[in-house]
Amino acid sequence: MGEEIRESRSDVQADRDVFKATLPFGVESEKTSWWVVGSTFLLLLASLFGAALAPVWPLRLLFSILSALLMLRAFITYHDYMHNAILSRSRIAWWLFRLYSALALTPPRSWRNSHNYHHGHVGKIDAASVGAFATMTTDEWRDASLGARIAYRVERHPLTILAGYFTIFFLSITVLPFLRNPARHWDSLLVLLGHIALIAALWILGGFDVAFFVVLLPMTIASMIGSYLFFAQHSFENMRVLPTETWTSRRAAMESSSYMKMNKVMRWFTGNIGYHHIHHLNVRIPFYRLPAAMEAIAELQSPATITLSLKDIRACFRCCLWDEGLQRMVSYREFARAAAAV
Repeated sequence: MGEEIRESRSDVQADRDVFKATLPFGVESEKTSWWVVGSTFLLLLASLFGAALAPVWPLRLLFSILSALLMLRAFITYHDYMHNAILSRSRIAWWLFRLYSALALTPPRSWRNSHNYHHGHVGKIDAASVGAFATMTTDEWRDASLGARIAYRVERHPLTILAGYFTIFFLSITVLPFLRNPARHWDSLLVLLGHIALIAALWILGGFDVAFFVVLLPMTIASMIGSYLFFAQHSFENMRVLPTETWTSRRAAMESSSYMKMNKVMRWFTGNIGYHHIHHLNVRIPFYRLPAAMEAIAELQSPATITLSLKDIRACFRCCLWDEGLQRMVSYREFARAAAAV
């Protein structure tokens, strides 16, 4: 008992020490914030105009794909704003990101509530799957009904990720919160109506092809990539799912969140979201300061690391169930083999 108390105190002190080390990087440069936000949204606007007005469809397709990548970067600026990491006192930013939320199908209230819950519970073995993909233990899977198993497999299936525009952003983030509590999530309805109105206006004024290249296609691509990034950063080989009594913010950041190593181009388009372990340690660090924090703080330099290679993507999707005995994620097939051998 005494040993457990000492270990708990040691974990708490380690949490405090590493969080304290990140504090200097949580100081925003408002000039830098406006530069990254302004340049990102101007480039996105120019790219969307190209997708709408380019004279030939191959060029419109290229602009549409570029728009999708810029939407990812714009989403990270929105994400940081909602964490109060950048421009939290700016009224201009308030309006800009409210307008952007309609394009991105990300209602501020429901997304912030669910995302903050995710930050406070990621990696907990008994946490609800609010703002995150559910993770069942092998014991829970063994006792689950057929309906619960089907729902779980559908939620974590690659096709659900690929269809993230509909399954995650339209349904999970926008429609379902409003249906569950219309009075609380009225902004979800405004975002939904704004998104539909934008598509309808583009369709009426320019035809279906304009709506397709300006909103439907880039949102499909951006949602697919964004949904996978979020999934993979908390569902990977060597991740840990922790009992509530031993869960700490530092352990959740370093053991239940990954560092996704990317090339410079993808790091720029994804707004350094690959430094996810650091973001989970201190949400107030602006995305443009995450690399400097990792370089400066030794405790942050040995995280669980994944990449965007096909090998790692396949490995992430094979991480389906948490096996408490093995202390690692296992596939459905691996669980079935182990169950049959008993």
